[in-house]
Amino acid sequence: MDHIINIHNAENSDIYDLVILFDFYRVFYKQKSNLGGAKIFLEERIKNKESIIFIAYFNGRPAGFTQLYPSFSSVSMEKLYILNDLFVHPDYRGKSIGKALLKHAQNLAIDKKYKGLALATTKDNSSQKLYEKMGWIKDEDFFHYFWSCDK
Repeated sequence: MDHIINIHNAENSDIYDLVILFDFYRVFYKQKSNLGGAKIFLEERIKNKESIIFIAYFNGRPAGFTQLYPSFSSVSMEKLYILNDLFVHPDYRGKSIGKALLKHAQNLAIDKKYKGLALATTKDNSSQKLYEKMGWIKDEDFFHYFWSCDK
């Protein structure tokens, strides 16, 4: 039997599948499960066209997603996407779904004539091997900082 990976832009009709994957993703990063909050967050991104979310189905079952946020490079004066989220459900890992999602995102940037894609990941994320295999370059020249508002 052939295994079929189908990737498309997430729409409202995908929201239930996307919420489940997104919640798994957040829990993976040590956040508390929050299906209601995930649904609101994702519906707002889709409704307001604030991000592009690709959802992957493996043999018709929701298997993974990636979320891209539009941004700009002031230095090169070009548009780019921040690949903020990439997740493949544990049941579907090792089936080239992450690679297919990354390729889908890369093709979007190429088609739109953007500068490229940027991402940040944890130092121990095993996906680094996949990124490097697919032509992503590890930035050794810049540090990343984050300032947090007290809540």
